[in-house]
Amino acid sequence: MDISAVTLSPVTLSSSAAKRVAAIAAKLGKPAMLRLSVEGGGCSGFQYKFDLADAAEADDAVAETDGVKLVVDPVSLDLVAGCVVDFVESLGGAAFKVENPNASAGCGCGSSFAI
Repeated sequence: MDISAVTLSPVTLSSSAAKRVAAIAAKLGKPAMLRLSVEGGGCSGFQYKFDLADAAEADDAVAETDGVKLVVDPVSLDLVAGCVVDFVESLGGAAFKVENPNASAGCGCGSSFAI
């Protein structure tokens, strides 16, 4: 196998997250494309922001799972490279969850982190 032909995506979208994005996008009549970005703020310093995107920008990192795309801008990618975006349902509710190997600390709500 030619190793140069294998490209690893810097971010990953789980199957359950892809399924949820596809359902939301279909309901809203939008493309099945989730944008993950990072903003300053939150209780730990940075917070994750999710939006449906109409298109990927030229410099976005793009991961695809089951026909659904996850796009991340280059600035945010520095903070979330290697992460997995999942969709979890529990007694406490349902939400997108970012498993970020770069985070040194997080908060109880799971929507903010520190590096």
